[in-house]
Amino acid sequence: MTKPRAWRNPEKIRRCRPRPVTDAPFEIPESKVGQLDALLHESGVLELIDTELEGRPGPKGLPVRTVLVGLLLALHYHRSASLADVCRVLLDELRAPARSWLGVSDGCRADGHTRIAFSRRVYRSFDRLTTALDPLRCDRRRRLPAGEAAVVAAAWEDTDAERARRRELLQEVSDRLVLITVRLAHRRGLFKGWRGDIAVDTTPIPAWHQPARERRGLASVELTAGWHYCGGSEEGIFGHSASLLVAASRRHPGGHRQAGERVSHHPQLALGLVLDTPGKRIGPNAVHSLTQLAPFGFPTGLLAADRAYTDQITEHFAQPVRTMGYQLVLDYKQRHRGVQGTHQGALLVDGSLACPVMPDALAHATTGLDDRAVRGIGDSDELRDLIAAREPYFLKLKESADERGAIRLQCPASGPSPAVSCSRFNQVHRVPAPRPAVVDLTSKRATAAHSAAKPTVPIPQGERLRPLPKGELPRICQKPTITVRPGDLGKLDKFRQDRHYLHPTWQDAYRPERANIEGLNGRAKSHGIDISDPTKRLAHGRVAQTILLALMICSINLSILFIWQQTIGSTEAVATHELAAIAGPAARPPDATGLPPPTEQEIRETT
Repeated sequence: MTKPRAWRNPEKIRRCRPRPVTDAPFEIPESKVGQLDALLHESGVLELIDTELEGRPGPKGLPVRTVLVGLLLALHYHRSASLADVCRVLLDELRAPARSWLGVSDGCRADGHTRIAFSRRVYRSFDRLTTALDPLRCDRRRRLPAGEAAVVAAAWEDTDAERARRRELLQEVSDRLVLITVRLAHRRGLFKGWRGDIAVDTTPIPAWHQPARERRGLASVELTAGWHYCGGSEEGIFGHSASLLVAASRRHPGGHRQAGERVSHHPQLALGLVLDTPGKRIGPNAVHSLTQLAPFGFPTGLLAADRAYTDQITEHFAQPVRTMGYQLVLDYKQRHRGVQGTHQGALLVDGSLACPVMPDALAHATTGLDDRAVRGIGDSDELRDLIAAREPYFLKLKESADERGAIRLQCPASGPSPAVSCSRFNQVHRVPAPRPAVVDLTSKRATAAHSAAKPTVPIPQGERLRPLPKGELPRICQKPTITVRPGDLGKLDKFRQDRHYLHPTWQDAYRPERANIEGLNGRAKSHGIDISDPTKRLAHGRVAQTILLALMICSINLSILFIWQQTIGSTEAVATHELAAIAGPAARPPDATGLPPPTEQEIRETT
């Protein structure tokens, strides 16, 4: 049955029809332009770049500040670090006041020819920046012969003073772009409850260009790129490697198992970034990022690292990290698990020094253990019992690390509360036999404190019948305490860690912190700003890739801060007027310089 014509309302029907999408470009508010411009000024990157470009021949062209602000805007609104998107943002999506701040005249939008000329100015300005920071400039538009490419790639490794200065300047620009967001969050008090736990990881950054062609003798356009192999993968990824640090958190402040959901009291920001050739300087890059955090005055807590860092020699990773005050939480490859060596007579068992006569079943509980068994330790009661039975035989911490990273350890049979009963210790140190005492069997604490309830160190039968002279005993048995300094174990020091491997305290520290760094990798490679998509950073050369990747991480940190404030909120006092402006929309329009104006409540002195 058809409805009568009188029931129909053509006007209403016409209004309900979907309208076509308008061809007018999106307009970016001036407040966002001013906020990102203020971010660059606060970081100090523009001063470094202007100082480096000062005195170079040729016209100055478009300011580098305009290109960097355009890149941040393109990342924020289009999730891309392509210079083509930067041109569209600067020409079509900015309002007249914002264009005047950045030096983009209205004549650049007149016709197609002026738009093409402006885009060339953008490309030349970015090329001018990358040329000033490149250790050895070359033609990045074609494949170089293998001989010429080797010379250019060597410029990133040699000790020439000028080339080393440019490499350091490039890394300083990258550090400032990443750490400006950390500085703003720190001023706002968002790291107030953070204990200084950090997780470090190396992730692949694929390159847009193809690898070298050995048959034709041509190198890749990305001269310093290589093959990055992720853990457990036999297929490599051609590109660079990025060392990332994240502000992590353990499952419980004391490192013990706690029922209920773990709550993070700080935003998990990226704290450091270093782009390098895969497989090179893995440990030193992490140490460099940790060094850059020293001026902030953050506490030094746990540092969780995967097996790529366990393979680093002691001088490149473990020793400098311990000197800075961090406690290492490590994992091992299958061939490195179990007894790893000795130091002053004590066994090094899975990174922890233990009694020289620890039972073999406990010392070799993880020898040859595969990764699947390690991940599924919760399903193996036998392995869990062996790990728990190891605890009394480990050397006890007597004094925590000093300013040099040295610690004092003591024999598990020494002290007022010994963990084991050892006849060798009693004979060497002439410990009198305990007097008979009445034990309250209904008290678990009193029962566990009795010497009969503690594990007995299995001294060999021959030594029991004929005790060895004191000079022939291991050093830890002659004197109950030893001092362990960073690097004292030599090559074995890279295995030493401050949590007993696979113990619940190790799991409560390592697994959440590894989840934090993998979460950051997942966010950085998600559908938003995808650092693993080379089409979003098409500029050639390692200098360009370093700058674009640093801008990407900076934009990701800004997004994390904005989401944190929207979901968690903060009641801390704002220290400077830039903070509230960067987190969200500005309350008032910026001034003539493009910087957001402070409000009366936001102008306060930092303590």
